[in-house]
Amino acid sequence: MNFNDQLSRTELRELIPQPTGLGVDKELDVLDKHCQSLIARSPFLLVATSSQDGRCDVSPRGDAPGFVQILDQKRLAIPDRPGNRRLDTIENILDNPQIGLLFVIPGMRETLRVNGKACITRDSKILDKGTVDGKRPMLAIGVEVEEAFIHCAKAFIRSNLWKAETWPDMRDLPSIAQMLIDHANYKKVTTNQSERDLDDELEHDYKTELY
Repeated sequence: MNFNDQLSRTELRELIPQPTGLGVDKELDVLDKHCQSLIARSPFLLVATSSQDGRCDVSPRGDAPGFVQILDQKRLAIPDRPGNRRLDTIENILDNPQIGLLFVIPGMRETLRVNGKACITRDSKILDKGTVDGKRPMLAIGVEVEEAFIHCAKAFIRSNLWKAETWPDMRDLPSIAQMLIDHANYKKVTTNQSERDLDDELEHDYKTELY
């Protein structure tokens, strides 16, 4: 990697000592009542996976609060909704079951981190329970919990994420459709779609293919 003054693990821990006290003691290997309460209130999470050769991916998942099913203290199930058919997360799990989850609750500064092993399941009970608007998911991500803990609020405090008055003005940005067209052109992929046509296609997909 083309970066100067890279640190070794030893140098890192000389600079920043190992955590102690609550930083370590807060780690659980099950989902207690507090973890379950946070998961039940979360409409959004980030899913981190890695391919067999170490290529990492982070993907968002979102739905009504409670969409992540708590099966018991050690198991979760995440219904898989229609997306762009890349299946980065799904294929990574098939190659490497390690998974990391970050649960976010709007307005709450702390987050819940859950790490463990994952699989892809077609369990009928899980899929039936994940049905929304009459549309049953084809797959779900099953997670066996190995580690769970509450992550501190500092990132949300520093970023002012929940304070609308600090949000940037988006009016000077090009549309998402134009960004996608430019990205395709950068890769020398020819697209005949106009910005308006692609924007209409995206909006139609968002309205009709959520479930």
